[in-house]
Amino acid sequence: MNRHQWWRDAVIYQVYVRSFLDSTGDGIGDLAGVRAGLPYLRKLGVDGIWLSPFYPSPQHDHGYDVADYRDVDPVFGDLAEFDLLVSAARRLGIKVLLDIVPNHCSSEHPWFREALAAAPGSPERARFHFADGRGPDGAEPPNNWHAMFGGPAWSRVTEPDGRPGQWYLHMFTPEQPDWNWREPEVAADFDRTLRFWLDRGVDGFRIDVAAGLFKHPELPDSPDPEADARTRDSVNPLAWNQPEVHDVWRHWRAVCEEYTARDGRERLLVGEVSVPTAREHARYVRADELHQAFFFDLLGAPWDADAFRKVISEAMEDIAGTGSTVTWVLNNHDQVRTVTRYGEPAPGGSGLGAARARAAALLMLALPGAAYIYQGEELGLPEVVDLPDEVLTDPIFRRTGSRARIRDGCRVPLPWSGQASPFGFTTGALAKPWLPQPEYFAEYATHRALADTRSSWHLYRDGLHLRAALDQLGDGTLHWLDTQPGVLAFARGDGLVCAVNFTAAPVPAPVAGTPLLASGPCPTGVLPGSTAAWWIDAP
Repeated sequence: MNRHQWWRDAVIYQVYVRSFLDSTGDGIGDLAGVRAGLPYLRKLGVDGIWLSPFYPSPQHDHGYDVADYRDVDPVFGDLAEFDLLVSAARRLGIKVLLDIVPNHCSSEHPWFREALAAAPGSPERARFHFADGRGPDGAEPPNNWHAMFGGPAWSRVTEPDGRPGQWYLHMFTPEQPDWNWREPEVAADFDRTLRFWLDRGVDGFRIDVAAGLFKHPELPDSPDPEADARTRDSVNPLAWNQPEVHDVWRHWRAVCEEYTARDGRERLLVGEVSVPTAREHARYVRADELHQAFFFDLLGAPWDADAFRKVISEAMEDIAGTGSTVTWVLNNHDQVRTVTRYGEPAPGGSGLGAARARAAALLMLALPGAAYIYQGEELGLPEVVDLPDEVLTDPIFRRTGSRARIRDGCRVPLPWSGQASPFGFTTGALAKPWLPQPEYFAEYATHRALADTRSSWHLYRDGLHLRAALDQLGDGTLHWLDTQPGVLAFARGDGLVCAVNFTAAPVPAPVAGTPLLASGPCPTGVLPGSTAAWWIDAP
């Protein structure tokens, strides 16, 4: 392994800034809170952090509607505080990645406001996708595309003279107009954004909607409008995964390598790439494009040994074969928390879902490549499934009226200490977290987790420290071992074995002796149900 390429086997912790730690008492997490939490993350053992968007934004989609790409929203702090955060992270050996949103911006972005004030066919409108409507008086959208968060992907504007006018494209919400990447001025402005943050010392970028950016130049109807109506699936081939997007990533890679050549610090580009197959995914991580792209198939796999083996094998063959490494992920700010996804949660960390989540974490940390951990997963937090309608903020809920697939439940602020909300997340007699925390969060607070050696926090910590210490783990390959049905086992390097029992019944352990680390009680010679373990198999 090239040790200079730190990203190949890095473990990155995703910080959802508004829910991590609040330093001001307004109930919203901020950059100073992240800085205060860095020693906690250092103790956990992560290599870096990925910060959710903190740029100026009206917060229609909690920062993924960016009004200014080169500043800090006052609710999160300012550029001086950001600089302090980067400096503190560097002193602790923690890399800092920013979330960049190149597919769309906020409807309050100055360029979009200029477009609304300008005439059809103007250079200002060319930065976005404006088109005349169909039908009598242009009253119908230009095509049949649907938005990812529900409803049509087009909204009609009122022209400066007061008449109904053109329509603009938004693949998410009306407050998030899509950029037109066929307009060179858009690409040039994002160059300025990359360099602005690289000059401030960041170590790379997580790229939102990295398979987006370009749309079919003629904006024709989708061939399958019913499929396209499903939210949160990139199923419209005319709006996603267009070939021109790869030229953007080649250029961004060149920009990052320019900075690396100056000081020897390698910068990372990791993409949110939602495409149908691992083979298509692999095209984004070719040697001159993105360094890595999140592999979501593991996150989407059912709790089944054959399903896990299939997606791991495909990733190792197609993605690792490019010279990149697989970027494993079990959860993020858009998904139901792992404990809940794998089974019904129970207070105190018990229950089938908790056991499976612990086993999956140990499996992920044993796989070759990089791993991303969403904040709170190390605490075993379950999804908050009973938030009242009146507190929900997810635009999916506002657009569809349905609670299905909403994301607020995984974004509830973290519990740090105490027996009642706000659990140390914020301070002040009247301080309330921006989303309410349930009473049972007391069982998951970090101060309790650190004190209990049986907690999920200690499992993650031990796994991360062993991963860093053992030559067998991190970058490299794996070798599948023969097992009985329902059990997955593989060897890493010289003698490390990871096995996961996906069934409910105990089975014989694949290796004699006491496990090096296990996700639950694991007697010698036995691998209990819903449990993962690591062994050193001496020759």
